[in-house]
Amino acid sequence: MAIMRMGYTHVRVTDLAEARQHYTQTMGLDEVAATDNKVYLKGWDEWDHHSVVLEEGGVGLVKFGFKAQYEDDLADIENKAHAFGATTERISKGEELEVGEILRIHTPSGHLFDVYHEMTSGQAAVGNVNPEAFPRDLRGVGAPALDHALITAEDCGLMERFLHDCFGYWTAEKVATSLDPADQHTIAVWMTATTQIHQLAVLEGPQSKLHHFAFRLEEGWEVTRAADLFSMDDVPIDVGPTRHGITRGKTVYFFDPAGNRNEVFAGGYLSFPDRPMVTWTPDVLGKAIFYHARELNERFTTVLT
Repeated sequence: MAIMRMGYTHVRVTDLAEARQHYTQTMGLDEVAATDNKVYLKGWDEWDHHSVVLEEGGVGLVKFGFKAQYEDDLADIENKAHAFGATTERISKGEELEVGEILRIHTPSGHLFDVYHEMTSGQAAVGNVNPEAFPRDLRGVGAPALDHALITAEDCGLMERFLHDCFGYWTAEKVATSLDPADQHTIAVWMTATTQIHQLAVLEGPQSKLHHFAFRLEEGWEVTRAADLFSMDDVPIDVGPTRHGITRGKTVYFFDPAGNRNEVFAGGYLSFPDRPMVTWTPDVLGKAIFYHARELNERFTTVLT
């Protein structure tokens, strides 16, 4: 297992003060560092230095960081990326705040993926010895951790092969035009390398775009509570609360002040390498995404950053 998890999301925002308010007060993340144009945040159940980077100046994704289990994994992934035909570069330790040496990959989808092994680490807010269930001073949603993201790519099948060959991901679920692998066009994939049902999803669409990044919650009722808090704080809700057919997770989609789509996600089943892949066909895509309403709204399919 080379890639353990998505370590951080780095996004652009139009107004850093507004974004800071959203992510610290509404989402309940902790601010751990700040520079002139960046804020670094993490959830209460995360131990590495940060999991979200906000950079003032625009909107959309800058890059994702993926944490590898061992230092030697960087060279192994680098070789696999080169064999796949992807361009890479090395970023020296310290060039990214509190992060060690980085393997930066220019992916077939046009996104930047930073693979690293070392990040300044401490402990979750509840501590490592005789911890409580959660901190008493939670703010807003009280999101414990970053969970996953969805990006778009012109060739979804190519990105699926890249993530399989270079990151060791397998496809837990997919949307495809046919049940016959020899005669199918892949529209979307949900991929992982752990029991987490998905670490990264890819949807057919424009290159280099972000659909959303998501924060993990533990219980379904917390998703409903989050939606209530979004209404209290005038956060624009896109869809939900509802359940996904794909992954079975409970969800609310909403927008940060810059227009980047966020999600809170709870539940979902466990994934294993030997579990048969689930395939959905386009005629039931509405139910696959939003299990209750069984239809997609126009914003959900067209708004990307």
